[in-house]
Amino acid sequence: MNEIIKKNASELVDLMASGELSATEITKAHLDRIAEINGTINSYLHVTSEAALAVAADVDRRRAAGEKLPLLAGVPIAVKDNLTTTDAPTTSGSKILEGWIPQYDATVVTKLRNELMPILGKTNLDEFAMGSSTEFSAFGPSRNPWDIERIPGGSGGGSSSAVASYSAPLAIGSDTGGSIRFPAAVTGTVGHKPTYGAISRYGLIALASSLDQIGPVSRNVLDAALLQDVIAGHDPHDSTSLPESLGSMAEAARNGSVKGMRFGVIKQLSGEGFQPGVKKRFDETLALLTANGAEIVEVDCPSFEYAIAAYYLILPAEASSNLAKFDSVRFGMRVNPGENATIERVMAATREAGFGPEVKRRIILGTYALSSGSYDKYYGAAQKVRTLIQRDFEAAFAKADVLISPTAPTTAFKFGEKVDDPLAMYLNDVATIPANLAGTPGIAIPNGLADEDGLPSGVQLLAPARADARLYKVAAALEALHEAGWGKRMMDFAPELKVGA
Repeated sequence: MNEIIKKNASELVDLMASGELSATEITKAHLDRIAEINGTINSYLHVTSEAALAVAADVDRRRAAGEKLPLLAGVPIAVKDNLTTTDAPTTSGSKILEGWIPQYDATVVTKLRNELMPILGKTNLDEFAMGSSTEFSAFGPSRNPWDIERIPGGSGGGSSSAVASYSAPLAIGSDTGGSIRFPAAVTGTVGHKPTYGAISRYGLIALASSLDQIGPVSRNVLDAALLQDVIAGHDPHDSTSLPESLGSMAEAARNGSVKGMRFGVIKQLSGEGFQPGVKKRFDETLALLTANGAEIVEVDCPSFEYAIAAYYLILPAEASSNLAKFDSVRFGMRVNPGENATIERVMAATREAGFGPEVKRRIILGTYALSSGSYDKYYGAAQKVRTLIQRDFEAAFAKADVLISPTAPTTAFKFGEKVDDPLAMYLNDVATIPANLAGTPGIAIPNGLADEDGLPSGVQLLAPARADARLYKVAAALEALHEAGWGKRMMDFAPELKVGA
């Protein structure tokens, strides 16, 4: 394995600044890695080799000429395939958009281009980000580099597996109910869901507009902070974009500390239902915090018990509305049903052929929840629960600076274990969903390997809205404490991935 690809983004920045490595060398090393293993891991749906190498060469020319460059210039990155790109297809993991090339870049993509970051390609996801395993991708699942018979999380399993397999130092994900944080937990990576509105959603193919948020995926906290500093900021194209800056996340991460901080253990997310190995690593993390000057308090969030039920009414309702645009008329797939092909029949045939089973399931559920006679009973009631969850967060943050829980109830499960059991699949997000309902930020970092299977476990930190910098400060400090105890970085535990050669 080329040692270049094992370097974190911040390390690559230093190596380019010192002249030890060029952007072209770094980009080519990652493209070679993709060519070697993507046939097995399936992290990428589209690889943009020529465009990435062209950007890298431009960075090298500018650096040689003495030009002042953006901090992450020349650091390659992967982009989840539900963000629009003008130079590569954007499918959102669905047959209905297969081969579609948008006419505009997402705001986040534009920011990456302005930063002169070579975009390696577009990463796999559950269709329209509906899933927790990438098993619902129309183009086959991504695989977990720790064990290729297991899931890499979802919907952003492509981004997490790319970073965990050293196919990219950084990636962009999106998180509607945990689609950045759950993949991070099961692949031993770092994933951050920012405060709602901190990063523009313009150009993100919407799943549930009031829940979706774009965020960074990386192998350490500082790299995630550096990337968030690049992609965050107000965007007039997005009416939900926050008008103010939330400050420098990288500065917060470089000054991490847990001493004197109050960590709230959420009563509803610390009891039954968690794998013993996950629970053991979580308890050890609490002991580590206490030993380093933090205070642990218990907080009661009774409405969290209803979060999954509320989420799976709000999300399908918004999804059924957002996905109505895929009607065979304006763009995407079109299926001709034969004779007497009215617009209604063409639309029905196209949606039948183009959408997968999970998308259809959620459209049906969402349409029913919004129907006359059901709106107040289901959707309206779910929104009331959402308000209660927001109030629970407010009460909890009156007692604690940050909240802490396991990121996921289990480590990565095997393919096929839950794909036919929607309720079991939905329970993967029991710890992550509340933050999306409330719009608060959350970060997932690794906290060791579960005893039962030797697979990564994760811990989640939550902060009040707009307090993203507080999360990075605490997460970076906790990461350092973990690594000091392990004696090495988390990814150094991962076995050599010997596939695709």
